[in-house]
Amino acid sequence: MDFIWTLIKGGVVLIQVILVFNVLIVVHELGHFLAARWRGLKIDKFQVWFGKCLWKKRIGGVQYGLGTIPAGGFVALPQMAPMEVLEGANEKIEAEALAPISPLDKIIVAIAGPLFSILLALVFGMVVWVVGYPKRVIESTVIGFVQEGSPAEEAGLMAGDEIVTINGDEVHQFFGMLDSVIERISMSEGEIIRVGVRRPGEGGILYFDSGFLKEGGGLTTRPGLRKIGIGNHMSLVVESVLKDSPAERAGLLPGDEVVAANGTKLYSDQVLVGMTKAEVPMMLEVMREGEAASRVVELTPVRPIQPEGVDPMLGIRWSNTFFSEALDHPTPIAQVVFSMRLIWRTISAVASPDSDVSVKHLSGPVGISNHYFSMLRAPDGWRMVFWFSVVLNVNLAVLNMLPFPVLDGGHITMALAEMIRRKPVNIRVIEVLQTACALLLISFMIFVTWFDSADTVRDVGNSMAQEELLPIKFAPPAGTQ
Repeated sequence: MDFIWTLIKGGVVLIQVILVFNVLIVVHELGHFLAARWRGLKIDKFQVWFGKCLWKKRIGGVQYGLGTIPAGGFVALPQMAPMEVLEGANEKIEAEALAPISPLDKIIVAIAGPLFSILLALVFGMVVWVVGYPKRVIESTVIGFVQEGSPAEEAGLMAGDEIVTINGDEVHQFFGMLDSVIERISMSEGEIIRVGVRRPGEGGILYFDSGFLKEGGGLTTRPGLRKIGIGNHMSLVVESVLKDSPAERAGLLPGDEVVAANGTKLYSDQVLVGMTKAEVPMMLEVMREGEAASRVVELTPVRPIQPEGVDPMLGIRWSNTFFSEALDHPTPIAQVVFSMRLIWRTISAVASPDSDVSVKHLSGPVGISNHYFSMLRAPDGWRMVFWFSVVLNVNLAVLNMLPFPVLDGGHITMALAEMIRRKPVNIRVIEVLQTACALLLISFMIFVTWFDSADTVRDVGNSMAQEELLPIKFAPPAGTQ
């Protein structure tokens, strides 16, 4: 019964994803449609979804239809550059020749799609402004741990260092989509990453030149982004202790904060994990709410009896105190500007020969749908959906303004060329360019969908494996049942 209920909930979420995704595309095409009607252009079709029509009706000379493939829609404008490659062949138009339209009309109709995408982004942005969204960033830029043998350790970085710049650019959070430590490192250019830090006990900013590591990709895996081997700082606040664990026997309670182990100040649980593998007695310095001074607790890590083969543990679950879950209420304009900066940063990194970011790291409809699916399954996911829709609408607008023939920017470019030459671009040239670019676009979509689909299979497999993991259990004290 639980399995059936899970399938039902998954189906409902999938329908919501399809609905949101299609609204974004249809509103974009609606912009072209309304602009074309305003400028008096011939409109052959306005179709929601692609493929063979489930329903169609001609009203006022326009064929309205509903296709079989739920992937947006299109408007067919024969006086613009025809797009049979993507839209399918149009029905035969009346015998009379269509009147030519001015380059200005072409520009207005082409730009209306991106304009409507921006307007829809502002509408979603107003919702986010009112209800807010969880930023889910790690605000502290303090290094929590440095991996042994990593480029960061070789450069001289230490746990407790506060990172203030990466390659001269200020960072304001450890994890986040823009101006964060992770983002600046992963999108860095060149062979050296210069890290500026403030170190406790030393004045001014210290600079360290670090190399980086990256994992190679495979047939179904994307190549890894740059890393230098550091992790974020986190306060080690106990959320709960496992039954019969060393932590329970030592008297640790939820809310206790572990600040040091064996005399070493702790900035991350990763350092503590490394210490527990030795399976020797440890001295933890603990701060308890309501007590003025810290207390020292002795305990010895042990291996759980379930599951088998795991490393020694203390039996502590830590509170997720490093992610900021407070709701943010940015203005709609601020959200659009943020989204524009994000897409510009991404395009610049992909285009740069000195960056390791490539088209393999981009996502298509499948990847975007996976993001929506994950967000809608989260307790507060509906807020994130509105925020992500702002980002996606801006991306749709900006990418469509690129000067490629199959995109709106291509129509604008050809219209401008027509203005300068004072005559239309040769229709044969347009057909060749559009066909070539359409094939490139389709190839690109197949390429990114291959990796998106592989990611989906892995995510499903990981989720199933996670559900099959046995709960952690420790042996009860001797003499007890």
